[in-house]
Amino acid sequence: MTALLAAAALMLSAGCSSDGGAGAAAGRDGAASRPAAPSATAGGPSETAPPAKGSVKVAATLTRGLKSPWGLASLPGGDLLVSSRDEGTITRVDAETGKQTVIGSVPGVAPAGEGGLMGLAVSPGFASDQLVYAYFTTASDNRVARMLYDERKPEGQQLGAPDTILRGIPKGRIHNGGRIAFGPDGMLYAGTGEAGEPGLAQDRESLGGKILRMTPDGRPVHGNPSADSVVYSYGHRNVQGLAWDSQKRLWASEFGQNTWDELNLIEPGGNYGWPDAEGRAGKAGLVDPVAQWRTDEASPSGIAYAAGSIWMAGLRGERLWRIPLAGTEPSAAPQAFLEEEYGRLRTVLPVAGTAGGADLWLVTSETDNRGTPEAGDDRILRLTVE
Repeated sequence: MTALLAAAALMLSAGCSSDGGAGAAAGRDGAASRPAAPSATAGGPSETAPPAKGSVKVAATLTRGLKSPWGLASLPGGDLLVSSRDEGTITRVDAETGKQTVIGSVPGVAPAGEGGLMGLAVSPGFASDQLVYAYFTTASDNRVARMLYDERKPEGQQLGAPDTILRGIPKGRIHNGGRIAFGPDGMLYAGTGEAGEPGLAQDRESLGGKILRMTPDGRPVHGNPSADSVVYSYGHRNVQGLAWDSQKRLWASEFGQNTWDELNLIEPGGNYGWPDAEGRAGKAGLVDPVAQWRTDEASPSGIAYAAGSIWMAGLRGERLWRIPLAGTEPSAAPQAFLEEEYGRLRTVLPVAGTAGGADLWLVTSETDNRGTPEAGDDRILRLTVE
């Protein structure tokens, strides 16, 4: 096993600025007692590892013609909600036919640069509360809001007024983070960016360059590193991917600057180094990434866990990475799939009911002003993975 992990580390070292652009200047493409989040160090390499080599098959193209798609969330029953970063709309996509229905716009969205309407999440209690959560950029900040989704109303008017649960996340033309997801503990997590101001990542009073953990109404969770703060980890440059493995450990993808992009295992209160470190630094007090890539091979956005592996969508890298895990470490070298076949890849999400290892949804990102869109872009693909 030692030799295997060493080989994996060597291959990892062979693979941003921001959201997949060519350089740093351009940017890229974030209460009452509650159960504490599980420790990142639970378990270990003794956990059963998946095969060293995996596979990906494109089972179907679910839908085409999406404009600047970013966030993706599953509704009970399997249909999807997808956000348009630049248009500020949320569209429902039938999981069987691919039919698109615009359910509404989110007022207050101010798209510019890498900002706009980004991450989506469906309330764990959706069957009773009908709430949809969104992370978006306004004229003054990034924020998280929830909206009532009423399917009985006419098309395009099914979203209620936003109820802002968290505001004041720094905004910029670059590094707005944007991913939100409910964890296995029922809490809402958000990945943010430092908005192009690196010092914010180390400022624990700022919400920029952090992973945040909050109650569904936006309050700090009992068990957070600081009882009165939603900050869960810090020292991040631009987090756009969040996923939990089978042992409920949190993983996150992160854009580096010019050298290393990262996959991190998140520890409560952990300092992930930016701007004092990019990639593995081996410095006391900093948490090193579990895996790292050169900037032109990744520019990671969304991630998902399935079939014993983390699956990571690459923007500038234009590929889907598979990182097989044995506990808290890679069990073999990462594999790249779909390289330059569908262009920039933004979001990956387990198909409802198959999280143990069957199918994934994959969203392309060619119409985000960084790609070279072709007829049919952007699209949602259904993948069968092992």
